[in-house]
Amino acid sequence: MFNENEYKNNFLNRNYLNSLTISLLVKLIHDHTDDIVNIFNLLNDCKARSVFRVLDFPIKKIFIEKIHSIKRKEFLNNLSVDDRVSFLEDLPKDFLKYLIKYLNPEEKKKTLISLGYPENSVGRLMVPYHIEAKKNWTVKKVLDSIRKEIKNSNIIEIIYIIDNYGKLIDDIKIGKFLLVDPNTKVYELMDGKYTDVLKVTDTEEEATKIFYMNNRTSLPVVDDQNYLLGIVTIDDILWIFNENYREDLQKMGGMEVINQSYLNISLYKLIKKRARWLILLFIGEMLTTTVMQEFSTFIEKAIILSLFIPLVVSSGGNSGSQASSLIIQAMALEEIKMKDWWIVMRREIICGFFLGVILGFTGFLRIIIWHNMKLFNYGYHWILIGITIFLSLIGVVSWGTFSGSMLPFIIKKFGGDPASSSAPFVATLVDVIGLIIYFSISYFILHGILL
Repeated sequence: MFNENEYKNNFLNRNYLNSLTISLLVKLIHDHTDDIVNIFNLLNDCKARSVFRVLDFPIKKIFIEKIHSIKRKEFLNNLSVDDRVSFLEDLPKDFLKYLIKYLNPEEKKKTLISLGYPENSVGRLMVPYHIEAKKNWTVKKVLDSIRKEIKNSNIIEIIYIIDNYGKLIDDIKIGKFLLVDPNTKVYELMDGKYTDVLKVTDTEEEATKIFYMNNRTSLPVVDDQNYLLGIVTIDDILWIFNENYREDLQKMGGMEVINQSYLNISLYKLIKKRARWLILLFIGEMLTTTVMQEFSTFIEKAIILSLFIPLVVSSGGNSGSQASSLIIQAMALEEIKMKDWWIVMRREIICGFFLGVILGFTGFLRIIIWHNMKLFNYGYHWILIGITIFLSLIGVVSWGTFSGSMLPFIIKKFGGDPASSSAPFVATLVDVIGLIIYFSISYFILHGILL
């Protein structure tokens, strides 16, 4: 665990700082942003790059702005291409152009190529370093090439076999090369079992699914002609998965995405990110006031009905949120596709009906018990009130499950993110229609009696 006093006593101690874990160093830097340059100067190169990768973007930007120009050039050139691109792509254009000048010609070329790919594509994640060999090479030549040219040990797992034009034809785990005679030809090790590949234009979501189906720490990236361009490693995919998970949670909570830690975002930005969605939801909830105004005469004549508004409406919102969450998760895992909307709708209508029956019976039972035990007097027509609540819950819960399950399909159909059909949004929609259902059923059953 990080100890503040220990840090103060060992602030300039290189060995102490390098002994800390990445997570502790990140916490230290977030707590002591003014010391960020001094801290990085004392870290070894590998640890410094690892820490930089997981820092929040604003903290990264502060470090790059503060660091000496010579150190800045060295640091940017030593970053992996995917980490460098991940940082540069979020910068203002003027600052991006300024930092590109610090890259040497080779790294600049790789960076500009990656930045040229669509945002959130495999091309942005791709590492242009990999081990390749031709099928007529000997094992000895392959191993000599690795010792001579490969400096990044993280990519030494798979040997990618290419033809004379650079097209991928096979891949072989390096373990096979270590267990055979050095004079063995590469083609003798090929088994024809071709692995899955990533297209350079694949989305991050598609890449995540392909990794999920393969037990690999890296996968090759090819273009439309099957030319080998680079690889994507599992750590990048896990990073993307974590970021997407955080974004989806925030969207489902009814707010804009916050791309930094809670304690490091300014209050102004925090309020701004949350206010837009809240205003939209508030405007939606204002419709419930309009509905209640239209039925105000009902409420005046039978005040007892107002007691059950929270019970009935919240049940619909809860069932809608359940359905929405289930469908969004199933869509993300590709368990269901757009063409399955009809199947989903039928299932959710049936589920909604029986869930409504269960909740309606529970509500009816509650009225019976409370009235007969003299806990509350629901009046002479308490049976009719119980039937009203029973039928209302069936209608509202059925509507909740229906709307909650169909909203993700509708939003995706129009090119939006299904996660945006968040629980608060579903709840707002159910509140408005739920009140109409409740008061309509109340009028149908109690008209001429209480109303």
